[in-house]
Amino acid sequence: VQLVESGGGLVQAGGSLRLSCAASRLAFSRYDMSWYRQAPGKERELVAVITSGGGTPNYVDSVKGRFTISRDNAKNTVYLQMNSLKPEDTAVYYCKARGTSWGTSYDIWGQGTQVTVSS
Repeated sequence: VQLVESGGGLVQAGGSLRLSCAASRLAFSRYDMSWYRQAPGKERELVAVITSGGGTPNYVDSVKGRFTISRDNAKNTVYLQMNSLKPEDTAVYYCKARGTSWGTSYDIWGQGTQVTVSS
């Protein structure tokens, strides 16, 4: 089981990036998918969540109206479209898959991709 993020990089403030997280050896459609981020010296924070059923996503307040999470179950991939980027969005971004087995939840993490927003 593996999650591989891509799409990070260096962008100027106001710019856009699209992150991708590709899952392998995973029944992708059964998992709730999330994006987290961790800035230097800060705790990892939840950015956006989309459920296995593809219902209404949830976002942390600081990215609402700027970021969009989506998923393509046929491609086993979850995306994070990031627009109007700000320097405070600089962080390592991680995707996470949450599954449930016998009533117990478990998480699978990707290795992360760096996003740097210059002012």
